[in-house]
Amino acid sequence: MQDNLVIVESPAKAKTIEKFLGKDYKVMSSYGHIRDLKKSGLSINEKTFEPDYEIPEDKKKVVAELKKDAKAAKKVWLASDEDREGEAISWHLCEVLGLDEEKTSRIVFHEITKPAILYAIEHPRHLDMNLVNAQQARRVLDRIVGFKLSPVLWRKVKPSLSAGRVQSVAVRLVVEREREIQAFKSEPYYRVTAIFTPVNGDNIGVEVKAELDKRFATHDEALDFLNRCKDAVFTVGNVSKKPLKRSPAPPFTTSTLQQEAARKLGFTVSQTMRIAQQLYENGRITYMRTDSVNLSALAINSSKEAITKLFGEQYSSPRNFHTQSKGAQEAHEAIRPTHMENATIDGTAQEKRLYDLIWKRSVASQMAEAQIEKTTVNINIGGQPEKFVARGEVIVFDGFLKVYKESTDDDEQSEEFASLPALQVGEQLSRETIASTERFSQGPSRYTEASLVHKLEELGIGRPSTYAPTISTIQQRDYVEKGDRGGKETKFTVDILKGNQVESTTKTEFTGSEKGKLIPTDIGIVVNDFLLQNFPEIMDYNFTAKVENQFDKIAEGKEEWKDMMSKFDKPFEKTVDQVMKSRSEHKAGERILGKDPKTGRTVLVKIGKFGPLAQIGTADDDEKPRFAQIPKGKSIETITLDEALELFKLPRELGEFEGMPVTIGAGRFGPYVQHNKKYVSLPKEDDPMTVTLDHAISLILAKRLKDREREIKTFEEDDRLELLKGRFGPYLAFDGNNYRIDKSLHDRALAGDLSYDECMEIIKNAPEPKAKARKRK
Repeated sequence: MQDNLVIVESPAKAKTIEKFLGKDYKVMSSYGHIRDLKKSGLSINEKTFEPDYEIPEDKKKVVAELKKDAKAAKKVWLASDEDREGEAISWHLCEVLGLDEEKTSRIVFHEITKPAILYAIEHPRHLDMNLVNAQQARRVLDRIVGFKLSPVLWRKVKPSLSAGRVQSVAVRLVVEREREIQAFKSEPYYRVTAIFTPVNGDNIGVEVKAELDKRFATHDEALDFLNRCKDAVFTVGNVSKKPLKRSPAPPFTTSTLQQEAARKLGFTVSQTMRIAQQLYENGRITYMRTDSVNLSALAINSSKEAITKLFGEQYSSPRNFHTQSKGAQEAHEAIRPTHMENATIDGTAQEKRLYDLIWKRSVASQMAEAQIEKTTVNINIGGQPEKFVARGEVIVFDGFLKVYKESTDDDEQSEEFASLPALQVGEQLSRETIASTERFSQGPSRYTEASLVHKLEELGIGRPSTYAPTISTIQQRDYVEKGDRGGKETKFTVDILKGNQVESTTKTEFTGSEKGKLIPTDIGIVVNDFLLQNFPEIMDYNFTAKVENQFDKIAEGKEEWKDMMSKFDKPFEKTVDQVMKSRSEHKAGERILGKDPKTGRTVLVKIGKFGPLAQIGTADDDEKPRFAQIPKGKSIETITLDEALELFKLPRELGEFEGMPVTIGAGRFGPYVQHNKKYVSLPKEDDPMTVTLDHAISLILAKRLKDREREIKTFEEDDRLELLKGRFGPYLAFDGNNYRIDKSLHDRALAGDLSYDECMEIIKNAPEPKAKARKRK
């Protein structure tokens, strides 16, 4: 047995580190946290706020192996990540393995390289309980908020909902942006551009593109201007040239890496962090959870060498950036390659792409400024107050732009300026064309994952380790969905002055389409409104940011974490109790649309057990209410009375097939065809109100063929039981549930050789079924 035992969180990290330490060291993985709050119950003493931790069932084997090896080793080194969560993991290991904190060495590093690991071994420290307590405070506060808020939502909104401190605020941002978009009224305006050519000198025939220095509000104003230009003389009024310098962006933090990877590579936030984790554990990059933009002296010097070798000495300009965020809590260096001289690496395609992005950003941050000459030419219009402006840019020295240009969320709207010909003040220009184009003011854009991360960081909500799980959680809970919004055809007017004639044309363009944007669901909107009304402090951006600052103070040893919990919990508990006991006339999210013209009964929309639905009638009526699910693409916030009444035209009977009625219905998952107790989903492109009997029959037959290909055996003893072929092998479907078949029986099952009694025995001994049996797909 080795004298030294090093414990890290992940097997990949363990494998990489073991290569550096030699035969006297054994490196083991804890596979993340080895204990956590119990899943059931609050698991926190409400008087002392002491957490009640447990070792999960799936970690007991790992803990037993770690205990055995820790007991046998002469020295134990705890080498979890260099952040609060990593410190907490090390503390839990001390507690569970019975390690003496005074004799146990805690080592930290922000890159997995041999020099960094050996330096850490030579400079160990003890556990930092301030960091541990900051992590405990976050965990406990989030558990208190989630555990006490969720039952309120179950009673007041819908069963099985949940709430979280940071997640709820993130949902609020998405909901508020959606309402800004809905409230925005687009206004037309008219943009005027022109093409001129010089009439003298060496530039005859060279085009000069310019734009008018004002925009017109009405079509008549634009036409009036074009008519005034018919006989006008155009001359160069002013020429200004300014040298500009552009500086490179700082190296990546967690937030900026997530944003750029989304813009440049199309990665989701969680995908970026997963790939970055792999790069870190394989020793390719420094620690990927950081809000620091600092670089070590070693990184700056190795960057200088790489830049000089690749591009020349004139491209090198070493500099260090300083972190602006107060209380930067994580690792103390930006995300960068561990070896700056390696422009490429071996790995998966995604790892290579993300590494390339990190390398370019890191190298660019140490390169010379780009030198640009910007030219602005004002073009006077004889006798008119307006003027045209032409702009041009020439890159005199590309500097860092040779390697990297930072993206923005508005890249599609950014303008690129070409160079302009040499023009003299007073020089006459020949008008080729002047065009007035109708445009429409653009409302706010929906958030992408990247821009939501930027907003959370801007507001001080969350920290590097929380952005990815927050955005994943609000989507998993169906409060927010990542969706595409189809655009619409927009007609616009173009008036072109050429010669002395103004030609007017109407053109059509497709505008407003969005891909991969975050859109609040009806449930997300209702939960947001309910929490905002009843728990305004929890939903307040300033409160959430203030809590993060308190965590920072705990990490610095300036605040006691249980005092913080006590100050928060007492008023919060009182508010929860008041809201639970309150009564309201309408259920949360309920909206009355009007009266059904046929029956005079109330028509309303609300959140039901299976999501948003429309309802005709109330519980107080003599006749039972009628219900219809609201399909995707419609919202309880915006649906009209007429649109809601349309939903009640289903079910719609089309006729008969094989002596049984064929019906079009609407369910939780959208419209479907029903025949002989079987269901077939209606394709998205089919309108349930116009589907014909023939088309419905073709869908039924196609579904039967697909089912026959999956069906291995049915049983006369019970028509609810089926032996089916699935993606991962044969399985049993019985009474609405699916049951796995042991691999040792797969061959017999595929051959249809299992008897009814054998199948029922499998079902009897099976664990609680996880998935529903196939219904309609």
